Amino acid sequence: MSYKRCNGEVVGQGAAEPGARTLRAEGALKAIASGPEQDDRPRRILEQALVFAGASCAALYTVGDDRDLLCLVASAGVPRALYGVRDSYPASGGSPVADAHRGGEAVWIGPEEFAGSAESRHVPSSGFSLATLPVSGDGGGSLLALTERPDGFDAEDRACLALVAEALVCPAPAEEAEDGELRPDSFSLAMDTGRVEIGDDIPRLFGLGPGEFDGRVETLLGRTVPEDLPSLMSVTESDHMTIGERELEFRVLRPAGPPKWLRLSGRLLPAGEGRPARLLGTVADASTLRPDVTDVARVQRLAAALATAGTVRDVGRAVVAALRRPLRADRIALAELENDRLVVTVLDPPEPESWPELWRQEWRTEWPDAPVRAMPTLAAALREGRARIWPAGTGDLESALADVGPGGLAVLPLPAAGRMAGACLIGWDTPHDFGPDERALLTASAGLAGQALTRARAFDAEHELVGMLQRQLLPRRLPKLPGAVAVARYLPSTAGLELGGDWYDVIPLPDHHVALVIGDVQGHSAGAATLMGQMRTALRAYAVEGHPPDVVVSRANRLLTGMETDLFATCVYVDLDMEEGSAWCVRAGHLPPVLRHPDGSTDIAEVPGGPPLGVVTQAAFPMSPLRLRPGTLIALTTDGLVESPDADIDEGIERFAHALAASDPAHLGLVADALLGNARRSDDVALLLVRYDGMALRPLRESWSVWRLPEAVRHARRFTRRTLRSWGVPDEGIDGVLLIVSELVTNALVHTDGRVRLDLALIGGRMRVAVADASPRTPVKPTSIGWEATGGRGILLVEAMSSAWGTLPVGGGKLVWSEVPLDGAPGSAR
Repeated sequence: MSYKRCNGEVVGQGAAEPGARTLRAEGALKAIASGPEQDDRPRRILEQALVFAGASCAALYTVGDDRDLLCLVASAGVPRALYGVRDSYPASGGSPVADAHRGGEAVWIGPEEFAGSAESRHVPSSGFSLATLPVSGDGGGSLLALTERPDGFDAEDRACLALVAEALVCPAPAEEAEDGELRPDSFSLAMDTGRVEIGDDIPRLFGLGPGEFDGRVETLLGRTVPEDLPSLMSVTESDHMTIGERELEFRVLRPAGPPKWLRLSGRLLPAGEGRPARLLGTVADASTLRPDVTDVARVQRLAAALATAGTVRDVGRAVVAALRRPLRADRIALAELENDRLVVTVLDPPEPESWPELWRQEWRTEWPDAPVRAMPTLAAALREGRARIWPAGTGDLESALADVGPGGLAVLPLPAAGRMAGACLIGWDTPHDFGPDERALLTASAGLAGQALTRARAFDAEHELVGMLQRQLLPRRLPKLPGAVAVARYLPSTAGLELGGDWYDVIPLPDHHVALVIGDVQGHSAGAATLMGQMRTALRAYAVEGHPPDVVVSRANRLLTGMETDLFATCVYVDLDMEEGSAWCVRAGHLPPVLRHPDGSTDIAEVPGGPPLGVVTQAAFPMSPLRLRPGTLIALTTDGLVESPDADIDEGIERFAHALAASDPAHLGLVADALLGNARRSDDVALLLVRYDGMALRPLRESWSVWRLPEAVRHARRFTRRTLRSWGVPDEGIDGVLLIVSELVTNALVHTDGRVRLDLALIGGRMRVAVADASPRTPVKPTSIGWEATGGRGILLVEAMSSAWGTLPVGGGKLVWSEVPLDGAPGSAR
C-alpha cells in the first residue's frame, strides 16, 4: 500500500510564530521531561497529542529486536481497533508508520486518500485523518496520530505533534537492571516453557509467602479471580498475544477481604537467535498508582462490578462507584426509560435539594419520576442513541438539564438489544474539559451499563412476579382475634428466582378457638409453591369442619401421600382456646413452638411430633397441651430463620429463643422485624407471632341435648327462657331468641336423624344460638313461597330476626347458628 506525501507538510522550528496552544504544549512536555522517570512516561507524552493537537488516538512504534518490525510500545486515546491500527508494521513496508521512519519526514493523509486505500476495507469508518512523524532514539521509530475532525490537523496541530515527536525517545527494554537482575516489581516470562522470573515484590502482591513460588506462571494464575483469567491468559500465552505493549488490570484472591486489584504492564519481545520469545513487564498494586487510572482499567472495573449486579439498584450503584470519583463529577443520575418517563433508580448525591426543580416536583417517595417530554434535548439524545456532551457555556439546554451540570454535562443513552434501556446523566459544577479518552470511556461505560440494566430489569421483573405469586398463596391479612394479637412475616429467598414453600395461617374457629399453622414444603420450585397452597387450603378446610388438631393433621397427611408427589411438608398446628387460655399442639416434623412468658423467660415447647406430612400414610400425630397466661407470646417459624451452615439447628433455635426473650411483646410488629433482621436470604422464611392477652369479658354458655319427644321444641324454649333470665336478659329481648330456637330446633328434628344439641352463648351483648345435628345437608332458603305452602318459612324467619346466621360442618354433621344483638343484656353497650 502506498500513500502520497503532501508538499511542504513537514513543520520545522521557526517556520511560524508559535501559537498559544503550541506554547502550552511545549510547557506541558517540559514538565513531563523534568519529572521523575516513570514507566508510563511515553503514554503521558502521547496524551498531550490528544489534548493539544486534537488527536483521537496516538501511538508510538519502535524498531523491534530483529530490526524488521516496527512494534507498538505505547498508545493513548480511543481504542486502536476502531481505526484498524495494528500492533506492528514491517519496517520495509509501505505503511505510513514505516514511511515516516525510513524517510525521516512527517506523513499527512486525509480522509479521501485513506478511503481509497486497501486498509479502509478493514476499518468501520474511514472518515478520519492520519499523521505519522519520525521519532529519534534507540533505533528510531514513528509517532502515529489520528483525528476525526473534518478539517484534519491544522498548522498548530501539526506544530504540537512535532513537539510530541521530539519529546518521545524510543525506549530500550528496561525491565532488567544493568547487572541482569530484575527490579522488585518486574518479571520475565519465557513464552515457550512458561517459566517466569520475578522481582522480590511480586510474591507479596500475589499473597505468596517466602519460598512458596516455584517459578511456574500457573502458580500465579491460580491466585487470580476466575472471571479475570481469560484476559490475563491473553497476555501470558504466546498464541494470544501480538508483538507490542500490553496493559491490563486483574484481581487476585486474598485469604480475607475482597480481591486485590493489580495492574500488569508488559511487552512481548520476539524470539531471536538462540533466545525464545519473552514477555517483560511489571506488576503493581493498582490502589497505589496515580489516581487517574487508565480508561481500560476503569471499564474493566465497571464490567467486573456489573457482572455481579443483580438488581437495577445494584447496576446504578456500580455505575456511580466507577465513574463519579474518577471523573470528579458532582452528580450522577441513572434512570430507566419506561414509555415516555425516566424512572430514576439511583441519584448521587441522593438529597432532593441537589437536583433541579423539575426533578424535585416529580419526586415520588424515594426517587423522582421525570417526564422526558419536559426535556426535549434529552429526548433527542435518546432517539439518536449517541452520547452527547455539553461543556460549560455551550448549547441552549433546558433548565432541567442545565442545572444538572452547569460546568459541563454528559448524557449517555444506555443501549441494549437494539433499544434504549435508559440514560445516565453526569454533571459538573465547575468548568470541565472533555478529552477524547474521556469521551471514549463514557461511550464504553454506557454500553456496559445498558446491557447490565436490561439484565437487571428482567431479574427484578421475574423476582417481583415470583413474589407476587408467593403473596397470592399466603393470607392477605390476618383476622382480628378476641383476646389475642397476631403478626406474621414472610421473606422470600433472594437466591435465584424460584418460589419457596413456606406458609403460615391463622384460622378463626367457633367458640373463640383459633388455629395457628406454620409449615414448609420441601424444595424451592413452582411445584413446591403449588403444593404449599394445596396444603394450606386442606388444613384450613379440615379445621373449619370442626375436627380436633390431630385429626386435622392426619387427614392432611393422608391427602398428601395420595397425591403421588415426591415432595413432603412439615408443619405445626396449634388450636388455641381464647376463653380458657389453653392450647393443643400437633407437630409434623417441624420446629416446636417457642413460648415467651410474661416474666420474660422463654421455653422451647417439648412437643412430641410425628413424621413430616406425605411420608407415612398411617402415621400418628400426638396432641400436646400448652398452658398460656395472659401476656404469653407464641412464636412459630421455619428453618430458614434458625438454620445456618456454620451452626446446628438446635443452636439456631436457642438463639431465636434468646432474641425473643430480649424483645418487647407490646409491639409485635417491631419484634417480628427485629427477629428477621439477621435472617439469611438463601432460604425463604415464615414467622408467626401471637400474643395471648386473655378475653376481658368471658362468654356465658349453656347447652341442652334435645330429645326426640313430641314436646321437644317446648322444652328447648323453656330451657332458653330460663337460661336467659338467669343471665339477666330483659324479657323484651327474649321473645325473638325463642322464635329462632323454635325454628332451628324444629328444622333439626324434622329434617335430620340422630342427636340434636342446642348451644346458647352470650358475650358483649350478642346472643348466639347454635343447633347441631348429624346431617351434613345445609338448610336451603326457598326462593319463593306460595300462600298455600305449609313449610319453608322457618329459615326466612331466622334470617329476618338475626343480624347474622350461617352453617358450619362439624364432625360429619353441621351446626346452624344465629346471632342476635340484645339491648340491656350483660356486656351490651348502654
